[in-house]
Amino acid sequence: MADRRSGKRFIAWAALAGLISGAVFLAVAELFALLVARAASPVLAVGGFVIDIVPQPFKEFAIATFGEYDKIALLAGLGLAVVIASAIAGILQLVRAPLGVIALGIAGVLSTAAIVTRAGVTPLAFLPPVLGTVAGTVILVLLIRRLRRWREAALAPAAAKKPAVDPSTPPITKPSPTDLAPADTKVGVSRRGFFGLAAIAGISAVVVGVASRAVSMTVSSVESIRKALKLPTPNSTVTIPDGAELDVPGISPLFTPNEDFYRVDTALTVPTIDPDTWRLVIDGMVDERVEMSFQDLLDMGLDEYVITLTCVSNEVGGELVGNAKWLGVPIRDVLAKAGVKSGADMVLSRSVDGYTASTPLASLTDDNLDAILAVAMNGEPLPLEHGFPVRMVVPGLYGYVSATKWLTELKVTTFADDEAYWTPRGYSAEAPIKFSSRVDTPKLGEAVEAGRIPIAGVAWAQSVGIDRVEVSIDNGEWTPVTLSKAINDDTWVQWFMEWDATPGTHYVAVRAINKNGDTQIEERAPIAPNGSSGWQRSLVRVN
Repeated sequence: MADRRSGKRFIAWAALAGLISGAVFLAVAELFALLVARAASPVLAVGGFVIDIVPQPFKEFAIATFGEYDKIALLAGLGLAVVIASAIAGILQLVRAPLGVIALGIAGVLSTAAIVTRAGVTPLAFLPPVLGTVAGTVILVLLIRRLRRWREAALAPAAAKKPAVDPSTPPITKPSPTDLAPADTKVGVSRRGFFGLAAIAGISAVVVGVASRAVSMTVSSVESIRKALKLPTPNSTVTIPDGAELDVPGISPLFTPNEDFYRVDTALTVPTIDPDTWRLVIDGMVDERVEMSFQDLLDMGLDEYVITLTCVSNEVGGELVGNAKWLGVPIRDVLAKAGVKSGADMVLSRSVDGYTASTPLASLTDDNLDAILAVAMNGEPLPLEHGFPVRMVVPGLYGYVSATKWLTELKVTTFADDEAYWTPRGYSAEAPIKFSSRVDTPKLGEAVEAGRIPIAGVAWAQSVGIDRVEVSIDNGEWTPVTLSKAINDDTWVQWFMEWDATPGTHYVAVRAINKNGDTQIEERAPIAPNGSSGWQRSLVRVN
C-alpha cells in the first residue's frame, strides 16, 4: 500500500515536471520571438490556426456565447490544453521514456507549422518554436532523471524490508537508524536536486515568458501614441438634426460608445501599429502601384461621416450592430491615385494580421456611397481594437466583406481570380446588408409592471434608409410607431410607441419598411451564408 501511494506521488511530481518543461518551451519561444520574429508566438499562432480551421457553426456558437470575449475564451481553452498536454508529457517521460520527449517534439512541430504558414511570415519565424522545443526537452529530461533517482532512493528501503521468499532464511530484523542513514541521505539529496532544478526552471520561465510577451505586445506605448495623436480638423462635419435621438429609457443611444461598440474579428491579440511606420499599398489591376504613409492619408483631407456597421454574425434582435461618427478619406479617391484598370470588379483588402475581405469595386467607387478609410471614431483616433491607425468603413455591406481593420493593402482584382478569408469557409463573396429592426425595451426575460410603458428600439437599412417601423402585439394588427429623425440613409433610426400593458404574457413583434417600399423579410434564415433574417418576436411578461 505504501509503495502504491509513493508511486502516485511520483506521478504527480512527473506531471509538475511536464508543466515546468512546457512553461520553459513557451518562455524561450516568446523570448526569441521578441528578438527575431514578433509574430512567431506559439500560443498566438496555434490560436490563429484554430480560428482559421474551426467549422463555421462553432464560430457562430463562440460569437453568440462569448461575444467580444471569444478570443479570451479561446486563449483560456488553449492554456488549459497546454497545461494538460504538458502534464501528460511529464508522466509519459517517467513511466515510458522517451514518449514524453516525443510528445513535446510533436507540440513543437505543430507550433512551427502553425507559425510558418501564417500570412506575412518572416524567414526566421521558425526559430522561436524550434529553440523553445529544444529548451523544453532538455529541462524535461533533466527533471525526470532527477525524479527517477529520488524515486529509486525512496523505494530502496521498502524493498529491503520485504520478507524473504525462502522460509529457511532467517527473518530480516528491523534496520537500525545507522543502517538507514545512507538511504535517507540519498533520498534527501535526490529530492533537493529535483526541486532545486524545478524551482529555477519554473521561476525563470515565468519571468522570461511574461516579460517577453509584455514587451512584444507594446500595447501601452502604441496606446500612448494613439492618445497623443492630433488629427487635423475635418473639412466638413455632419449636422445632427433635431429629433435624431429619442429620450426613451432603455433605448440604444444614437451613437454607440467606443467601449460598447461590438468587436468581431480573427485577431487573437489586438495588433499594435505605430502610425509612423504604417504603410498602405494599392496594387493589383492598377496603372501604378502606390504606397501611402499615414501622413499621406491625412494630407488628403478628412471629412466626417455617420455610418452604422453591422456584423454578418448578428442574429435577429442581436447586438452586433453599432452607429458611430467617423473621420476619414473616401476610398474612391485613394484608388484614383493608383488608377483602376478595366475588368476589375473587386478590391481584396488585407489586414496586418493577414485577414482579407472581398469588397465589390462598385461599392468603393460609387460617388453616392461614403466608403471611407477611417482614422477616427466618435471624436478620437480609432481605438486599438477597432483598427488603429486605419480601417475600412463601407455602408450597405456586412463587415466581413468591407470593414477590414488594421488595413495594410488594397489589391484591385476580380472575384474570379481572388477570394477572401470567409469565402471558402461557407460565406458569400458579396454580402449586402439585410435591413432589420430590433426591440431594445422591454428587454427579453425582464418582467415589466402593468400600465402605460414604452416599446422602443432601432431599425437600419444602410444605403437605402428606413421609411417606417411597425409593431404587432399578440399577433394583432401592425401599428406604425414614431421614428426619430434620420441623420442619413446610412445610419439607424430609433423608434418607439406607448403600450397599455395588461398583466400576463404577451408577444411583441417588430418589422421595418425601407424607402424602396420593401418590407423586412419575415422568414427566418441562419447567419450563413449571407446574414440572418426574420422578424423579431419577443415574449414580454407583465406583472
